[in-house]
Amino acid sequence: MPYVLLAVAIGAEITATSLLKLSAGFTRLWPSVGVAAGYLLSFLLLSLTLRSVPVSVAYAIWSGAGTAVVAAIGMVVFGEPVSLAKIGGIALIIAGVVALNLGGTHAG
Repeated sequence: MPYVLLAVAIGAEITATSLLKLSAGFTRLWPSVGVAAGYLLSFLLLSLTLRSVPVSVAYAIWSGAGTAVVAAIGMVVFGEPVSLAKIGGIALIIAGVVALNLGGTHAG
């Protein structure tokens, strides 16, 4: 169950970050409301996850997955340039999260 909460937390963070772009500096109401709600939900669920998952593992997954997916969304949805360096960076983020998960014990 903790990893389901973490997955939803990641989804909320990804949604909030994507809406941050659409909020146009918090000048558009509904995307701005979505940003606040998404981050609030994300942090709430992350905090609940930390009851049973070590912070090093949970935060690595939360931030790493969020960073990698938002980078991909930026390239696919928002038309940001795709480069070998960006793809390599995303691969390194994923490798780091996997290494942290393999390197320690955690509840699940």
